[in-house]
Amino acid sequence: MKVRDRGITIGNFPIGTKNCITDVAGVKVGHVTLQYPLEHGGAVCTGVTAILPHGGNLFTEKVTAASYVLNGFGKTTGLIQMDELGVIESPIMLTNTFAVPVVTNGTLMYMLDQNKEIGHTTGTINIVVGECNDSQLNSIRTLPVEPKHAVEAIETASDRPTAEGAVGAGTGMVCFGYKGGIGSSSRIVEHAEGEFKVGCLVLTNFGKKEELQREKYGLYVDNEPSKRPNDGSIMIIFATDAPVSSRQLKRMIKRCGIGLGRTGSHFSHGSGDIVIGFTTAYKIPHFTDDLFETRQQIRDDHPVMNELCTAAAEVTEEAILNSLSQAVDTTGRNGTTVKALRFK
Repeated sequence: MKVRDRGITIGNFPIGTKNCITDVAGVKVGHVTLQYPLEHGGAVCTGVTAILPHGGNLFTEKVTAASYVLNGFGKTTGLIQMDELGVIESPIMLTNTFAVPVVTNGTLMYMLDQNKEIGHTTGTINIVVGECNDSQLNSIRTLPVEPKHAVEAIETASDRPTAEGAVGAGTGMVCFGYKGGIGSSSRIVEHAEGEFKVGCLVLTNFGKKEELQREKYGLYVDNEPSKRPNDGSIMIIFATDAPVSSRQLKRMIKRCGIGLGRTGSHFSHGSGDIVIGFTTAYKIPHFTDDLFETRQQIRDDHPVMNELCTAAAEVTEEAILNSLSQAVDTTGRNGTTVKALRFK
C-alpha cells in the first residue's frame, strides 16, 4: 500500500496514472529478488534492480543524463564518464555493495551481446551501477549475486507499476530503522503546450528512528525499529520527459536532496547519497555522419523550470515514504528481523 492509500499526500503537483517512475513513457523497471537461508545462521537477502530509460538499444540510442553526489560514501561505476559526456548508454543498475563488480559484468555481457560492434569496430561502453550496504540482513560476504541476475533484471523489466518495498536491490535494505527498499512516485507538471512527466525510484537504506519526521506525516508507529550498524545510503533515480540539457538536468536533480531532507535525513558522514537523472525527450544516435545536432530545450528562465525543480523534491520525498509503506517484515542473517513501519 502506497502512502497516498494511507491518506498521506506529499506536495501539490498531481501524480501520474501509476504514481511510479514508469509514468515517464518508455521507462522500464525490472527486479531480481534473492532471499533464502544459509547454513550456520546465514541468509541471502539481496537482489538486483534495473532501470531502463527506454526499451530500445541504449548503446545505439543514448539519452541525456547527469548525476549529483549529495554525500560520496558510496561505490558506483560509470558516473565520471556520464557527467563528462552528458549521456547514458546502459541500463541503470542497483544492487548491494559487494555485488557492484558482478552486476557491472553481467550488464556488460548483456550489452555486448546486443551490440557486436562494441570494442570491435566502435568504442567501449560505460556501464552505470549504484549500491547500498545490506549487510544488516544479508550475508554479504557470501557474494550470492551473479552476472546472470543482472541480465535477468534487464530482460524482465517492464513499464508496469514497479514492485516496491523488499524487492530487488531493496530486499535487505533498512530505512529509519524500519524495513526500507524500493520506492517510486511520479508527478505531472502542466505547461501551456501540454505536460511534462517526472518520475523517481529510490533505494533506501539510511537513517535512524529519531530522524524520521513522524509528526509531520501523522505517523503513529506501534513497533520498535532495529538498531542500524552504520549510517546507510540512498540511491535516487530521476526520470523526466522534459527536454532539458545535461546541465539543466543536474540543476534539477540537486533538488532531489531537498525531498530526502524533508523526510529527516541530514546526509550523514558515512552515507552514500547519490542521484542519477535522465531525460527521455530525445535519443542521441551513436552512429551518425551528421556534423550538427538540433534539439529543443526549455529556456532556463521559463517558469516551468521552477515547477520541475519543485516536482523533483516532491517525487523524491514520496518515493522514500513509499519504500517504507510498501515494505514487509524481513528476517535475515543470524535471525535478525527488521520490522516494517506499522501505521495505526
